[in-house]
Amino acid sequence: MAINDIKEFKNVFFIGVAGVGMSAIAQYLAGIGKTVSGSDRYFKEDEENDIRNKLIAEGIQCFIQNGTGITSATDLVVVSTAIEDSVPEVQLAKSLHIPILKRSEVLALIAKSKKTIAVAGTSGKSTTSAMLFDILSVAGQEPSIISGAGLVRIMEEGKIGNAKVGQGDWLVIEADESDGSIVQYHPEIGLLLNIDKDHQEMDELMQLFTVFKSHSNQFIVNQSNAFAAQLSVGSANDFSIHNTKAAGLTATDFKQEGLNIFFKIKGIDFSLQCLGVHNMENALAAVAVANRLGIDLKIAAKALAAYKGIYRRHQVLGQKNGVWVIDDYAHNPVKCAAAIRACQPLGKKVLAWFQPHGYGPTRFLRHDFVKEIAEALRPEDEIWMSEIFYAGGTAVKDISANDLIVDIRALNKQAYFVADRTELLNAIRPHFQEGTVLIIMGARDPSLESFAHSLYQNL
Repeated sequence: MAINDIKEFKNVFFIGVAGVGMSAIAQYLAGIGKTVSGSDRYFKEDEENDIRNKLIAEGIQCFIQNGTGITSATDLVVVSTAIEDSVPEVQLAKSLHIPILKRSEVLALIAKSKKTIAVAGTSGKSTTSAMLFDILSVAGQEPSIISGAGLVRIMEEGKIGNAKVGQGDWLVIEADESDGSIVQYHPEIGLLLNIDKDHQEMDELMQLFTVFKSHSNQFIVNQSNAFAAQLSVGSANDFSIHNTKAAGLTATDFKQEGLNIFFKIKGIDFSLQCLGVHNMENALAAVAVANRLGIDLKIAAKALAAYKGIYRRHQVLGQKNGVWVIDDYAHNPVKCAAAIRACQPLGKKVLAWFQPHGYGPTRFLRHDFVKEIAEALRPEDEIWMSEIFYAGGTAVKDISANDLIVDIRALNKQAYFVADRTELLNAIRPHFQEGTVLIIMGARDPSLESFAHSLYQNL
């Protein structure tokens, strides 16, 4: 039985409910009155699990991954791309003839039910979505959000932070190109931040974003990004961080002081408690959408001045013994380079540590990582890497993070390899000096947050 509308199901079960993308949709559906339950391989009978506790607090029943949560009363089963057909719970759902949808398909159904703003691009989606959510909130729009990362503002309420149901008309979502699901959305406003090589080759990405453009009722692009600019439907809608007449909104007068950035949009002063030109660009993108909705620039400035950030996006853990420690989700070449550059005004020396994830992606992006990171490093800066994070499966392990380090060192940059990250602090400690910034970069590995906190505690 095909499901074409969110009104067509009431009892929904998520296989892999603890994942960041899955938990966001589960919370949203619970928030609009659906009966939601789910299982996850990380749930164990006698083990505490923070995500499970927070899901239960939202009225979501949680099960260990053994099939007991799926019954004949279940109307719909939702799976992430990581869940294979061989999983017993999937087999059970099939035997009971329960419809099974992918996470992205359910998100598309939700998006169809609201006035949706879909934020797309290879970098900055979560940050821009969070900034836009804050602007819409301060403007009294009571928006909803389904995000790929926890918003600190919502996390402070004791929640996971990646979803919120508002009473207003607008829903902010991230449109993901990495799995091709971006083509499923038909938003009222499509926002394109950038197009850089990440999971696919550039021609594939251009194809996906062109379809996204054709599905968007209104379309706004970043004129500062050469590939995104090619998809503009009219420069008056667009934005740019370069002082150019090619866009309706531009940001100027950027400066970074300590942990804050300052800039102007149409003569209005903006400030944010975060780092880097890339965050000015993200803020400008959010303002461009708000401006399109008739929200005054002064309201946008007020909202962004109080913006609290998102989980593991340039999250400042603190300063100890003259060393700042920052935790960041950067995991593709452009993001890593931007994260390093954002730290440079904060300290005399940046020590960047990166854990690549996946042997296939690292192989695919090897030369891009080397080029982007090498170009971002000043003579006094250093890049450190530990071995590639392996999440299981049938990967061919024919590349090492050390191959990237050797390539970067060949470009006369300071580059070091510590295979086992538990040995990083002892190895890197002699390289600290007063005014050092240590940035921890990586994604997909759920233990990265605790690793970053452990480094900070033991400085």
